[in-house]
Amino acid sequence: MIHFGQISKEEFLAEYWQKKPLLIKNAIPNFMSPLSPDELAGLSCEEEFESRVVKGSIQRMDWSLENGPFKDDYFESMPPNDWTLLIQGVDKHIFEVYRMIEEFDFIPRWRFDDVMISFAAKGGGVGPHYDHYDVFLLQGLGQRQWQISSINCSPNNYVENSELRIMKSFQEEDTFVAEPGDILYIPPGIAHHGISLDSECITLSFGYRSYSANEMIEALDLRPQKLNNDYYIDPKWQIAMGSSEISNSAINQALELLKIDQLPVEFFGCFVTRLDLFDQQKFNEMIAFGEPIDIEESVSYILSPMCRIAYQIIKTELHIFINGEPFDSQLFDNELLIKFCNSRVIKINHQSILLAKKLSSLHLIEKISDYY
Repeated sequence: MIHFGQISKEEFLAEYWQKKPLLIKNAIPNFMSPLSPDELAGLSCEEEFESRVVKGSIQRMDWSLENGPFKDDYFESMPPNDWTLLIQGVDKHIFEVYRMIEEFDFIPRWRFDDVMISFAAKGGGVGPHYDHYDVFLLQGLGQRQWQISSINCSPNNYVENSELRIMKSFQEEDTFVAEPGDILYIPPGIAHHGISLDSECITLSFGYRSYSANEMIEALDLRPQKLNNDYYIDPKWQIAMGSSEISNSAINQALELLKIDQLPVEFFGCFVTRLDLFDQQKFNEMIAFGEPIDIEESVSYILSPMCRIAYQIIKTELHIFINGEPFDSQLFDNELLIKFCNSRVIKINHQSILLAKKLSSLHLIEKISDYY
């Protein structure tokens, strides 16, 4: 459970979410990184993980990027300072990391993207940059200094001819030092520059998806007169919502972004649950080479960590969306379906066994005991 200190979750959502940064000291008391530096290095050598190494410093502006997977002896020749290893989508493969996402379920889960974990040597970082998405930065090992700025956060301020999005000019407005268990929240459009203060520094980044108007317009096959470079802005979220629920207010925000009166009935749910290209490829491989699991009585199963799910009440009817497609839910109890969407867990009994078999046939669930 995240401890927000002197503010409530409701105050965070009203005053900080998508508005301004917030350092939450000791947000998760006694927190330790679920993975060690050696374990992260090992993951970066595997094909299943998207990994990269960034070398350089803001003083020298000599940034370089290398993509994994890396050879087993790659890190033996690394310099003592000024480099960072980043591993994307760790929650898709490490169950302990996957379960940590529940700490942030006061934000609808369909808004979530993935957990990236970084290891940095002293002085390591990825340079000052800004993103179009929200991120919670949880410190897992060592200390990291964060410099924050809202000044000149524009594409014109990026270093030219670089594979990395690093700002040419960065003027810090605030500085924080994060220790294990601290969380720094960064909203879209706010520049941040993290620098490791220790020889071993681990940070877990809980990132959310951003939806550009142009991306939605392309998916809708519309023909606008001019480009719309705006991004989707969340409504004010209610704590009482189901964690996988798409509210009417979320739909209204999409309509306002696109400047249209209505959307195809199931468009938004399909759009926000689409897998990214890397995960879609892995999911396709799982379908091609894997077998549906057998469903056993009194056993619990989870939605595969790779999968995305959401539900929406449309004109009193329940609609379920999984991995960018509508899920045929007519044969199943609505309460059971909503419970599965919000918890991502299904315990087998006489009421749930048919749903579990349907989910298994589509390669959507895994046996929960396989993760312990």
